[in-house]
Amino acid sequence: MTTTLTAPSTPSPRVRSAGIATVLDVLDALDGRGMLSLSELSRETGAAKSTLHRVCSMMLERGWIARDEGTGAVGLGPRSAWLARANPAAALANGFHSVAARLVQRHNETTCLVVLDGLDSLFVAKIETTHLVRLMLTVGSRLPAFAAASGRVLLADLPTARVDEMLADTELVTPTGRRLDGLAELHRILARTRERGYGENLDDTALGLHCMAVPVGPPGRVAAALTVCVPSGRMTSERAAEMLPDLFSAARSLAPLADAPPPLTRELDHTSDLSVDPASAAGAGSIARER
Repeated sequence: MTTTLTAPSTPSPRVRSAGIATVLDVLDALDGRGMLSLSELSRETGAAKSTLHRVCSMMLERGWIARDEGTGAVGLGPRSAWLARANPAAALANGFHSVAARLVQRHNETTCLVVLDGLDSLFVAKIETTHLVRLMLTVGSRLPAFAAASGRVLLADLPTARVDEMLADTELVTPTGRRLDGLAELHRILARTRERGYGENLDDTALGLHCMAVPVGPPGRVAAALTVCVPSGRMTSERAAEMLPDLFSAARSLAPLADAPPPLTRELDHTSDLSVDPASAAGAGSIARER
Protein backbone atom coordinates (compact mmCIF):
# COMPACT_ATOMS: atom_id res chain seq x y z
CA MET A 1 0.00 0.00 0.00
CA THR A 2 1.23 3.50 -0.84
CA THR A 3 1.72 5.90 2.05
CA THR A 4 1.09 9.48 0.99
CA LEU A 5 2.17 12.86 2.25
CA THR A 6 -0.73 15.06 1.29
CA ALA A 7 -0.16 18.74 0.74
CA PRO A 8 -3.34 20.80 1.13
CA SER A 9 -4.05 22.77 -2.01
CA THR A 10 -6.17 25.82 -2.70
CA PRO A 11 -9.83 24.78 -2.24
CA SER A 12 -11.80 24.28 -5.42
CA PRO A 13 -15.37 23.26 -6.20
CA ARG A 14 -15.87 19.50 -6.04
CA VAL A 15 -16.77 17.63 -9.19
CA ARG A 16 -20.17 16.03 -8.64
CA SER A 17 -20.35 13.89 -11.80
CA ALA A 18 -18.66 10.49 -11.45
CA GLY A 19 -18.24 10.31 -15.25
CA ILE A 20 -16.52 13.69 -15.46
CA ALA A 21 -14.36 12.85 -12.47
CA THR A 22 -13.22 9.62 -14.16
CA VAL A 23 -12.34 11.43 -17.39
CA LEU A 24 -10.26 13.96 -15.46
CA ASP A 25 -8.62 11.20 -13.41
CA VAL A 26 -7.64 9.40 -16.62
CA LEU A 27 -6.12 12.57 -18.09
CA ASP A 28 -4.22 13.24 -14.85
CA ALA A 29 -2.88 9.67 -14.73
CA LEU A 30 -1.73 9.67 -18.35
CA ASP A 31 -0.17 13.10 -17.96
CA GLY A 32 1.83 12.00 -14.95
CA ARG A 33 2.72 8.41 -15.95
CA GLY A 34 2.61 8.25 -19.75
CA MET A 35 1.28 5.13 -21.49
CA LEU A 36 -0.77 2.87 -19.17
CA SER A 37 -2.71 -0.35 -19.52
CA LEU A 38 -6.33 -0.55 -18.41
CA SER A 39 -5.25 -2.39 -15.24
CA GLU A 40 -2.68 0.29 -14.45
CA LEU A 41 -5.26 3.01 -15.07
CA SER A 42 -7.64 1.23 -12.70
CA ARG A 43 -4.97 1.21 -9.97
CA GLU A 44 -4.05 4.85 -10.60
CA THR A 45 -7.60 6.21 -10.67
CA GLY A 46 -9.45 3.79 -8.40
CA ALA A 47 -12.10 3.34 -11.08
CA ALA A 48 -13.47 -0.07 -12.05
CA LYS A 49 -12.21 -1.55 -15.33
CA SER A 50 -15.76 -1.66 -16.68
CA THR A 51 -16.13 2.08 -16.04
CA LEU A 52 -12.74 2.82 -17.56
CA HIS A 53 -13.58 0.75 -20.64
CA ARG A 54 -16.65 2.91 -21.33
CA VAL A 55 -14.86 6.18 -20.54
CA CYS A 56 -11.75 5.31 -22.56
CA SER A 57 -13.80 4.18 -25.55
CA MET A 58 -15.44 7.61 -25.72
CA MET A 59 -12.12 9.42 -25.16
CA LEU A 60 -10.51 7.35 -27.93
CA GLU A 61 -13.37 8.17 -30.29
CA ARG A 62 -12.99 11.89 -29.56
CA GLY A 63 -9.19 11.88 -29.82
CA TRP A 64 -8.42 12.77 -26.20
CA ILE A 65 -6.43 9.56 -25.76
CA ALA A 66 -4.72 7.18 -28.20
CA ARG A 67 -4.07 3.42 -28.04
CA ASP A 68 -0.88 1.56 -28.86
CA GLU A 69 -2.16 -1.23 -31.09
CA GLY A 70 0.78 -3.44 -30.16
CA THR A 71 0.45 -3.32 -26.37
CA GLY A 72 -3.09 -2.03 -25.89
CA ALA A 73 -1.80 0.69 -23.58
CA VAL A 74 -3.30 4.17 -23.86
CA GLY A 75 -1.76 7.62 -23.66
CA LEU A 76 -2.70 11.23 -24.26
CA GLY A 77 -4.10 11.71 -27.76
CA PRO A 78 -3.82 14.38 -30.46
CA ARG A 79 -6.70 16.44 -29.16
CA SER A 80 -4.98 16.78 -25.78
CA ALA A 81 -1.82 17.88 -27.58
CA TRP A 82 -3.66 20.55 -29.59
CA LEU A 83 -5.31 21.87 -26.45
CA ALA A 84 -1.92 22.05 -24.74
CA ARG A 85 -0.55 24.28 -27.50
CA ALA A 86 -2.72 27.10 -26.18
CA ASN A 87 -0.93 26.86 -22.82
CA PRO A 88 2.21 29.05 -22.55
CA ALA A 89 3.79 26.34 -20.37
CA ALA A 90 3.10 23.60 -22.93
CA ALA A 91 6.60 23.57 -24.48
CA LEU A 92 8.18 23.45 -21.02
CA ALA A 93 5.83 20.68 -19.91
CA ASN A 94 6.62 18.62 -23.01
CA GLY A 95 10.37 19.01 -22.51
CA PHE A 96 10.03 18.37 -18.80
CA HIS A 97 9.13 14.72 -19.13
CA SER A 98 12.36 13.60 -20.80
CA VAL A 99 14.49 15.63 -18.38
CA ALA A 100 12.54 14.67 -15.26
CA ALA A 101 12.52 11.00 -16.22
CA ARG A 102 16.32 11.01 -15.95
CA LEU A 103 16.18 12.84 -12.64
CA VAL A 104 13.72 10.32 -11.23
CA GLN A 105 15.75 7.43 -12.62
CA ARG A 106 18.86 8.76 -10.90
CA HIS A 107 17.41 9.97 -7.59
CA ASN A 108 13.96 8.28 -7.52
CA GLU A 109 12.10 11.23 -6.02
CA THR A 110 8.96 12.96 -7.30
CA THR A 111 9.91 15.78 -9.66
CA CYS A 112 7.52 18.55 -10.74
CA LEU A 113 7.36 21.55 -13.05
CA VAL A 114 5.66 24.55 -11.43
CA VAL A 115 4.62 27.99 -12.65
CA LEU A 116 3.39 31.05 -10.78
CA ASP A 117 -0.34 31.66 -11.21
CA GLY A 118 -1.44 34.66 -9.19
CA LEU A 119 -0.49 33.91 -5.59
CA ASP A 120 -0.19 30.17 -6.18
CA SER A 121 2.39 27.65 -7.25
CA LEU A 122 0.58 25.74 -10.01
CA PHE A 123 1.82 22.22 -10.78
CA VAL A 124 1.76 21.76 -14.56
CA ALA A 125 3.70 18.48 -14.95
CA LYS A 126 5.19 15.78 -12.74
CA ILE A 127 6.83 12.37 -12.65
CA GLU A 128 6.49 10.35 -9.46
CA THR A 129 8.94 8.26 -7.50
CA THR A 130 8.45 4.52 -7.20
CA HIS A 131 8.85 4.73 -3.40
CA LEU A 132 5.73 3.78 -1.44
CA VAL A 133 6.05 6.87 0.78
CA ARG A 134 5.66 9.89 -1.46
CA LEU A 135 3.83 13.16 -1.97
CA MET A 136 0.57 12.82 -3.87
CA LEU A 137 -0.20 15.95 -5.88
CA THR A 138 -2.01 15.90 -9.21
CA VAL A 139 -1.24 18.11 -12.17
CA GLY A 140 -3.32 21.25 -11.64
CA SER A 141 -2.80 21.26 -7.87
CA ARG A 142 -1.99 24.56 -6.22
CA LEU A 143 -0.04 25.61 -3.15
CA PRO A 144 0.53 29.09 -1.70
CA ALA A 145 3.62 30.39 -3.49
CA PHE A 146 5.10 31.96 -0.34
CA ALA A 147 5.14 28.54 1.37
CA ALA A 148 6.36 26.29 -1.46
CA ALA A 149 10.00 25.93 -2.52
CA SER A 150 8.93 26.44 -6.14
CA GLY A 151 6.89 29.52 -5.28
CA ARG A 152 9.80 31.03 -3.37
CA VAL A 153 12.00 30.62 -6.43
CA LEU A 154 9.39 32.36 -8.58
CA LEU A 155 8.68 35.15 -6.09
CA ALA A 156 12.41 35.73 -5.60
CA ASP A 157 12.66 36.68 -9.27
CA LEU A 158 10.13 39.51 -8.85
CA PRO A 159 10.90 43.04 -7.64
CA THR A 160 10.43 43.47 -3.91
CA ALA A 161 7.74 46.10 -4.43
CA ARG A 162 5.80 43.69 -6.64
CA VAL A 163 5.91 40.96 -3.97
CA ASP A 164 4.69 43.47 -1.37
CA GLU A 165 1.84 44.50 -3.64
CA MET A 166 0.81 40.91 -4.35
CA LEU A 167 0.85 39.72 -0.75
CA ALA A 168 -0.09 42.88 1.16
CA ASP A 169 -3.50 41.52 2.16
CA THR A 170 -2.51 37.85 2.44
CA GLU A 171 -2.35 35.99 5.73
CA LEU A 172 1.04 34.28 5.56
CA VAL A 173 0.11 30.99 7.19
CA THR A 174 1.49 27.85 5.55
CA PRO A 175 -0.72 24.83 4.74
CA THR A 176 0.75 23.12 7.83
CA GLY A 177 -0.17 26.03 10.09
CA ARG A 178 3.14 27.87 10.50
CA ARG A 179 2.64 31.62 10.59
CA LEU A 180 5.36 33.72 9.02
CA ASP A 181 6.42 36.90 10.79
CA GLY A 182 4.81 39.01 8.09
CA LEU A 183 6.42 40.17 4.87
CA ALA A 184 9.68 40.80 6.72
CA GLU A 185 10.26 37.07 7.23
CA LEU A 186 9.18 36.29 3.69
CA HIS A 187 11.68 38.78 2.30
CA ARG A 188 14.43 37.17 4.37
CA ILE A 189 13.46 33.80 2.87
CA LEU A 190 13.47 35.25 -0.65
CA ALA A 191 16.82 36.96 -0.09
CA ARG A 192 18.29 33.64 1.03
CA THR A 193 16.74 31.98 -2.04
CA ARG A 194 18.40 34.52 -4.35
CA GLU A 195 21.70 34.14 -2.52
CA ARG A 196 21.77 30.35 -2.84
CA GLY A 197 20.15 30.17 -6.26
CA TYR A 198 17.50 27.68 -5.19
CA GLY A 199 14.41 27.54 -2.97
CA GLU A 200 13.68 25.17 -0.14
CA ASN A 201 10.98 24.33 2.38
CA LEU A 202 10.71 21.80 5.17
CA ASP A 203 7.32 20.96 6.67
CA ASP A 204 5.73 24.12 5.25
CA THR A 205 3.53 22.44 2.61
CA ALA A 206 3.19 19.00 4.23
CA LEU A 207 4.54 17.64 7.48
CA GLY A 208 7.54 15.41 6.87
CA LEU A 209 8.18 16.81 3.39
CA HIS A 210 11.40 18.45 2.21
CA CYS A 211 11.30 20.25 -1.15
CA MET A 212 14.00 21.95 -3.21
CA ALA A 213 13.39 23.99 -6.36
CA VAL A 214 15.55 25.71 -8.96
CA PRO A 215 14.61 28.41 -11.50
CA VAL A 216 14.03 27.75 -15.19
CA GLY A 217 15.22 30.88 -16.95
CA PRO A 218 17.63 33.76 -16.27
CA PRO A 219 17.23 36.55 -13.68
CA GLY A 220 14.19 38.66 -14.39
CA ARG A 221 12.77 36.09 -16.81
CA VAL A 222 12.27 32.97 -14.71
CA ALA A 223 9.42 31.13 -16.41
CA ALA A 224 8.99 28.15 -14.09
CA ALA A 225 10.55 26.17 -11.27
CA LEU A 226 11.78 22.59 -11.28
CA THR A 227 11.22 21.01 -7.88
CA VAL A 228 11.87 17.70 -6.12
CA CYS A 229 9.67 16.60 -3.24
CA VAL A 230 11.31 14.22 -0.77
CA PRO A 231 10.01 12.80 2.52
CA SER A 232 12.33 14.21 5.18
CA GLY A 233 13.22 10.69 6.30
CA ARG A 234 14.96 10.14 2.95
CA MET A 235 16.69 13.55 2.81
CA THR A 236 20.10 14.38 4.26
CA SER A 237 22.41 17.31 3.63
CA GLU A 238 24.69 14.98 1.68
CA ARG A 239 21.84 13.80 -0.53
CA ALA A 240 20.68 17.36 -1.14
CA ALA A 241 24.20 18.26 -2.26
CA GLU A 242 24.10 15.35 -4.71
CA MET A 243 20.71 16.30 -6.14
CA LEU A 244 21.19 20.05 -6.60
CA PRO A 245 23.73 19.94 -9.46
CA ASP A 246 21.44 17.61 -11.40
CA LEU A 247 18.48 19.92 -10.75
CA PHE A 248 20.41 22.90 -12.06
CA SER A 249 21.56 20.96 -15.11
CA ALA A 250 18.00 19.85 -15.89
CA ALA A 251 16.70 23.41 -15.51
CA ARG A 252 19.38 24.71 -17.90
CA SER A 253 18.17 22.22 -20.48
CA LEU A 254 14.57 23.38 -20.12
CA ALA A 255 15.31 27.11 -20.22
CA PRO A 256 15.51 27.40 -24.05
CA LEU A 257 11.96 26.06 -24.23
CA ALA A 258 10.86 29.11 -22.24
CA ASP A 259 12.35 31.31 -25.00
CA ALA A 260 14.89 32.62 -22.53
CA PRO A 261 18.52 33.62 -23.25
CA PRO A 262 21.28 31.95 -21.22
CA PRO A 263 22.36 33.59 -17.96
CA LEU A 264 25.79 33.79 -16.39
CA THR A 265 27.17 30.43 -15.31
CA ARG A 266 26.92 29.61 -11.61
CA GLU A 267 29.77 28.01 -9.69
CA LEU A 268 27.37 25.40 -8.29
CA ASP A 269 26.65 24.02 -11.77
CA HIS A 270 28.38 20.73 -12.58
CA THR A 271 28.60 18.63 -15.70
CA SER A 272 25.70 16.21 -15.94
CA ASP A 273 24.11 13.92 -18.53
CA LEU A 274 20.59 15.05 -17.64
CA SER A 275 20.35 17.64 -20.41
CA VAL A 276 18.01 17.25 -23.35
CA ASP A 277 20.51 18.88 -25.67
CA PRO A 278 24.02 19.55 -24.36
CA ALA A 279 24.42 22.38 -26.86
CA SER A 280 21.48 24.22 -25.36
CA ALA A 281 22.16 23.44 -21.71
CA ALA A 282 21.95 27.03 -20.51
CA GLY A 283 19.37 29.26 -18.97
CA ALA A 284 18.94 28.39 -15.30
CA GLY A 285 20.71 28.27 -12.02
CA SER A 286 20.43 31.87 -10.91
CA ILE A 287 17.75 34.09 -9.49
CA ALA A 288 17.47 37.83 -9.89
CA ARG A 289 18.88 39.94 -7.10
CA GLU A 290 16.52 42.17 -5.18
CA ARG A 291 15.51 45.17 -7.24
